[in-house]
Parts: sequence; structure tokens; C-alpha cells
Amino acid sequence: MSALSTPGSVGTWVKLPTIESVQILAHAGYDFVVIDLEHAPIDVRTAYQLINTATAEGLLALVRVEELRPAAIQRILDAGAAGVLIPHVDTPEQAELAAKSVRFPPFGIRGAGGTSRAGRWGTLPAAGYLAFGNDTALCIPQLESKLAIDNVEKIAATEGVDALFVGVADLSLDMGKALTDPEVVRLYLHALDVAHQAGKPCGFASGTAAGAKAALDHGFDFVVASSDTAMLVTEASKVVSTVKAQDR
Repeated sequence: MSALSTPGSVGTWVKLPTIESVQILAHAGYDFVVIDLEHAPIDVRTAYQLINTATAEGLLALVRVEELRPAAIQRILDAGAAGVLIPHVDTPEQAELAAKSVRFPPFGIRGAGGTSRAGRWGTLPAAGYLAFGNDTALCIPQLESKLAIDNVEKIAATEGVDALFVGVADLSLDMGKALTDPEVVRLYLHALDVAHQAGKPCGFASGTAAGAKAALDHGFDFVVASSDTAMLVTEASKVVSTVKAQDR
């Protein structure tokens, strides 16, 4: 599973619609990026440019799509994304639709577009283009509710689902509990155990480096640590605070 199979793989959310963010993250040593179409002002064309930049810089380029919509998933994969994170997958039926949206017939419902970037503008033999969609492109449902965790065994067992990803912030909101509440922790560790029993990697998101490190220590296979915007805010605030303190 490419970078996600390597223990301790670290990525981050890309929320700024600029290729410079991706280049900086590559030079910083990240293993992958997740271009965020759900919570950031990034359109498909900009996502396309960010995917190209990530790929050129040697980063695994994943995209979090806005919602579970086959046409949107198809466009992002034809733009060359290595895979998709799909938010709010709560049921086995939704997991099956997610997987089928990534795969071509007879394994799924994705339409063929071999003249796209993923097909090297029609120069990639059809067999190679179809093999990428059916064998290589990553389908990663996000589990972000108690219902999703209740269904995790069936979601993990869904044919075509390559990995699971726990959205702990939304999970805690759904449960009305703090991120550190023992019941929230129990549920996301249960999802991790089930994913591993199914032979699939499981990811986790944290807004802090310490939280991401703790997730890896718990056994999560890959983490999304912070975001380009959060890192800019943190460092900018630190610089301003330090300089102003010196002026006093």
C-alpha cells in the first residue's frame, strides 16, 4: 500500500490552494499529503495542480473528497491522485459504494477515462490505466461516528476497501464526549484492532505532533499530523510573540 504500508508514515492536510505548501512539506520530509476538499476552498482544478506537484516531489498524493459521490471520486482519480479519503462512511452499504466508485467494472462502477492524466493522456495502455484503478488506487473510508465504529467489522471486510481512517474529532462530537474520554479512546482503538484483524492499515488524525506520535505508539499505521494552515498559524504566532516580547 505504498507509503501507508510503511510503519510510522506521516502526512498532513493541505488546505491552502497553493503548490508552495506541497513543495515545502515534501522538503520537510513528509511521506504523504492529503489534499482537503472537504474543509478547504480547493476546487478540482487546484486539486489537480496540487496532485501534480506532490507526485513530482515524490509525495503520495491523497485527496479527501467532499462527500461520497462517485462522479467526484472519479474526477479526482483521473486527475492522478493515488487514492481518496471518503468522509462519513457509516455503513457497509456506504463502504461498498465507496469501493465501487474507485474501481472499474466488473469490480465497480467507475467510468473509464484513459485520455486523462491518470491514463497519461491516452498514451498509457488501457490495461495499465485499468490496473491502477482496480489494483493500486486507494479507497480509504473515514469512520467518524459511533455508528461507523459499530459497523467497523463489516466496513473493514468490504471488498475494495484498502485502509480505514478514524476521524476522532467528529467521532467525539458525534458522541458528545471529549477527545480523551475513555469511551472515545476505546472505540477508536477497537477500530484499529478490527482493521489489523482484516489485514488493513488504519490511520488517525491529530492536530499536534504529540498526538500523532501517541497514535503511532498505540499501533496506528499512518497519521495525518497537523495541517499547512495550522503550522503557519503556530509558527507565525510564535515569531510575533517572541519579537514583541523582546521589544518590551
